[in-house]
Parts: sequence; structure tokens; C-alpha cells
Amino acid sequence: MQDEVDRLVAAWRRERPDLDVGPLEVLSRVSRLARHLDRARRIAFAEHGLEPWEFDVLTALRRAGTPYQLSPGQLLTQTLVTSGTMTNRIDRLAKKGLVERLPDPSDRRGVLVRLTESGRDHADRALAGLLEQERAILARLSPDRRDELAGLLRQLTAPFDNLSGRQG
Repeated sequence: MQDEVDRLVAAWRRERPDLDVGPLEVLSRVSRLARHLDRARRIAFAEHGLEPWEFDVLTALRRAGTPYQLSPGQLLTQTLVTSGTMTNRIDRLAKKGLVERLPDPSDRRGVLVRLTESGRDHADRALAGLLEQERAILARLSPDRRDELAGLLRQLTAPFDNLSGRQG
């Protein structure tokens, strides 16, 4: 079975035989898969009235466990956006009733962002929809092959994730 990457690699080998285009065979597939996954995510989230960025913030809070709250700084770390962007996102989610701001009892000037019951419900339903989409994408791989692929991808992503000092 051939895919679009096979065709573009063949064309580059014909046009630039002086270059080793081998990396394209892996990374172009990863890039194309990322675009397909982005589409699937957008569909899954739209079915639950969410944008991808909303899902990211809501699920960061949901994963925090009871009482489903984090500081804006913790949300920045998990979602990789600037503080100005995060402030805007929190404002928009609060306006929709999906999160609320609370005073931080350990810091008089600080705030905590807490998931509301509606936010938790949106996050849970959107996650279930996403997992359904992702299971369909992976259906052609056996569980062993999925585990193998996850391990190989981890070897590529871990150095980037750990650059920021995060363990993962």
C-alpha cells in the first residue's frame, strides 16, 4: 500500500538524488498524521461545543483531580501558551460558565481557576468523543503494534518535552 509520502519521496529522489530524503519517510508521515488528528480533534470537540484550546484548558483542570483547580501558572505550563493568552482563555471560559476564578488561600494576590460542574461535564463528554475518534484511527494496528509505536514516538518526543524541565 502506497501513501502520499511514498509519492513525494520518490519525486524528491528523482529530482534531488544527491540528498538523503530518508527522514521524510518518517517525519512527513508524522506531520500528515498530525494534520489528520487535528481534524479529528476539531470534529470531536465541535460535537460538544468546544474549541481545541477550550478542551486543553478544561482537561488540564479535570486531570488535576478534586477540586479540579490550578493556578494560571500551572495552566500555562500544561498548555504551553503565554500568560496573556491564558488570561484571555480563562476570561472566555469563565464567561461561558465552564470555569471560575477563586482567591488563592496560600497567596493573597493570587487566583485559582476551578472547573465548574458544567465545565467538567463538557470535558468528560468531549474526551469520550475524542477517544472514540482516536480508537477508529488506530483500529488497523494490533495492541502490540500500538504499544510499539507509542514507545518509538516517546523516544522522539521525550527530549523535546524534557527541554522545558518537565518530566514525561
